[in-house]
Amino acid sequence: MGTTDTLFRSVEMSLVQLYVATEIGRETVSALGEIGQIQFRDLNAETSAFQRTFTGEIRRLDNVERQLRFFGAQMEKNSIPLRPFPDSANITAAPNANEINELAQRTETLETRINQLNESYETLQKRWVELIEFRWVLREAGGFFDSAYGHTDEIRSSTDEPSAPLLEDIEQTGPANGAQDRSLTGMNIGFVAGVIAREKIAAFERILWRTLRGNLYMKQSEINEPIVDPSTNEPVDKSVFVIFAHGKEIIAKIRKISESMGANLYAVDEDTNERRDQIREVNNRINDLNSVLQNTKNTLHAELRMIAQTLASWMVIVKKEKAVFSALNLFIYDSARKCLIAEGWCPTSTVPLIQRTLREVTDRAGLQVPSIINELKTSKTPPTYNRTNRFTLGFQTIIDAYGVAKYREVNPGLPTIVTFPFLFAVMFGDVGHGFIMALSGAMMVWYEEKLLKKKIFELFDMAFFGRYIILLMGLFSIYTGFIYNDIFSKSMTPFQSMWEWPEEFEPGTPLEAKRKEGYTYPFGLDWGWHGAENNLIFTNSYKMKLSIILGWAHMTYSLCLSLVNHKFFKSKVDIFGNFLPGMIFLQSIFGYLVITIMYKWSVDWNASGQSPPSILNMLIFMFLSPGTIIEPLFPHQGFIQVVLLLIALTCVPIMLFLKPFWLRYEHNKHRALGYRGLSEVHTVSALDDDDTNNQLRGRPSTDSVGDNSALLAEDMKEEEEFEFGEVMIHQVIHTIEFCLNCISHTASYLRLWALSLAHAQLSTVLWSMTIGNAFYFSGFLGVIMVFFLFAVWFQLTVAVLVIMEGTSAMLHSLRLHWVEAMSKHFVGEGVGFEPFSFELLLEADAEQT
Repeated sequence: MGTTDTLFRSVEMSLVQLYVATEIGRETVSALGEIGQIQFRDLNAETSAFQRTFTGEIRRLDNVERQLRFFGAQMEKNSIPLRPFPDSANITAAPNANEINELAQRTETLETRINQLNESYETLQKRWVELIEFRWVLREAGGFFDSAYGHTDEIRSSTDEPSAPLLEDIEQTGPANGAQDRSLTGMNIGFVAGVIAREKIAAFERILWRTLRGNLYMKQSEINEPIVDPSTNEPVDKSVFVIFAHGKEIIAKIRKISESMGANLYAVDEDTNERRDQIREVNNRINDLNSVLQNTKNTLHAELRMIAQTLASWMVIVKKEKAVFSALNLFIYDSARKCLIAEGWCPTSTVPLIQRTLREVTDRAGLQVPSIINELKTSKTPPTYNRTNRFTLGFQTIIDAYGVAKYREVNPGLPTIVTFPFLFAVMFGDVGHGFIMALSGAMMVWYEEKLLKKKIFELFDMAFFGRYIILLMGLFSIYTGFIYNDIFSKSMTPFQSMWEWPEEFEPGTPLEAKRKEGYTYPFGLDWGWHGAENNLIFTNSYKMKLSIILGWAHMTYSLCLSLVNHKFFKSKVDIFGNFLPGMIFLQSIFGYLVITIMYKWSVDWNASGQSPPSILNMLIFMFLSPGTIIEPLFPHQGFIQVVLLLIALTCVPIMLFLKPFWLRYEHNKHRALGYRGLSEVHTVSALDDDDTNNQLRGRPSTDSVGDNSALLAEDMKEEEEFEFGEVMIHQVIHTIEFCLNCISHTASYLRLWALSLAHAQLSTVLWSMTIGNAFYFSGFLGVIMVFFLFAVWFQLTVAVLVIMEGTSAMLHSLRLHWVEAMSKHFVGEGVGFEPFSFELLLEADAEQT
């Protein structure tokens, strides 16, 4: 049934055709959704969404889902905790149709009940707020009326002067003698009392002033505590006001203005005793309303708590049911045989699992007619499916973000597990910084199970998704840090240095270390280089050449993967027309460059008494002046370079012409033998009358099919007409692109040197500018400075050198994989496998929420 599924190559896929009895269509799709191993194809592509068979069921489930979201919003509003859905319950038996109907009816009833309780509570809350405001008006009205009695003459004056004041300063003029004995009603003075939002009080006064020209007397006071608005549940600061005026028309205008500004007006009695009775009555009604409100709220909370126990499971059921009916809409119905026909892609290794699942569903339903699965023959390219686990998922996501590999093409995700963190570490090499990064990654891996169930914030969630990438980047950075002999910009002395300094010297004269005879530093960079004046010159040269070597190795390895692809797809023309000339071209120039670098490293130029030649000048003169050697590196260098250059130039026309003319020759030979393109329509039917060998596997057919036959999902496309011009143009573009990319991509790997140098220098500067200054102090002050500057240094190290520099190095490593390496073998024109899976559906929904 095929080879074992590995990460090296995508899983082998099969196009299958299912014949399912209509009675168990829903149960079958639900069972297939639980195993999540088949991607259904749309057999009703020409039918609109509104005309499909199960559109009504989906709309009903949409309404149920809306009701469940309404319950969730109500629970959040009332601070009712939602009982989480257990992870172990993700795979459950599908509920039958009656249970779904009962759930729909129950949610309808609960929605009506919750709406009634909300409406009752809001009505009571609104009435309670009105009573609270009325009580504040009654409390403040006494003082307002006492003030108004002393200004009755001013209220009745009705002056029309524009300069008439809106509010009189009543505190400066006491009440007239005997004013309290007079009634406002008897003097034809009316009043309006109410409550308005404090933020509107200034505009309210201006409008009254301009409308009534100052013919009123207004008093207002602030309510000490905010009042909750029943419609928004937001606290609002309000003020009590009483406006006195002369004449019914003016009073009517004041009422209209007050109502237009959103003020609540209340009827207040002028008599003190009556107001006292009103306050007593209002207090009693408030107490009664508090009791009713509390009972209503308790009843609402009880209903919501009951819903909270099963809301999560209801949401899962509804989402699964919607997915089931959406999948059923992709099926076609065979009216003659009364069955549903589906087609889809699945891993070949899971075909027995799907067969077993179909058989189990049929057995549970007690049907005599079994469900049938056929493997179909097709010329269509299957979707690409690379199996991953928690460790490989992050690396595979890096590749898929650039493009999905073609079906059965070598998956770049496997080598990326090693090459991505290693190239990162070349730019980030430091034992200390790598340890911080590895520690953070290890902590996320250690608490993986707990953190998987939580969402902290977006940036942390992104880092947690790549926790294994961070862990490996940190570990590889520790390794390269040992090679660079760097730990927080300082050197380590695990071994004896191979350089020795003179014991006697004159102050002010430069010192020159000499190498110890017969001893070589065993691992990495000798710590003796740290602090030397020519340290930067040496490390520059060393890291630059090392970047060229790593780039050449990475591109050569990636180019070799194209050979694996060509052999797998049995494309000899690509092997001889693309891979071999391309490999020879790359090695003739840059392979030779790498050999000269290593040879130059292996020669003791001081012992030979010669000056080491410049590799860069050698490469330049190799093209500009072939055969001319100004600074010889080894014997017969000029002849070898000319031969290599001619070989490289010979590879260009081979890449340019071999494949197009080979394809043209093959095409003409086939036409001479009488072959033509495949017919456009190829169908297969598992329900033909002649089904001697068609029970398990479909067969290609050129016969026309009747209405009762099942068409093959992918009609075999007509063979593409060979166009020599198009093939030639494509090959010219490929050749030019490959030759130029060999140069530009090799130069691009110099970023390894540049970022490594920048990281080391920035680390050195940060140390000298912060904690390095603390060691110039002594005594108690020195202790304080070390403590303070260490905190500054550590925070900047984590924020700048680990996080910011780490992000930069990671992006550069990502570019080297996407562009420089993957372009040598990766097509990236595949289509990802998207199986019908409840697990993936729920995970996607959890990410959105």
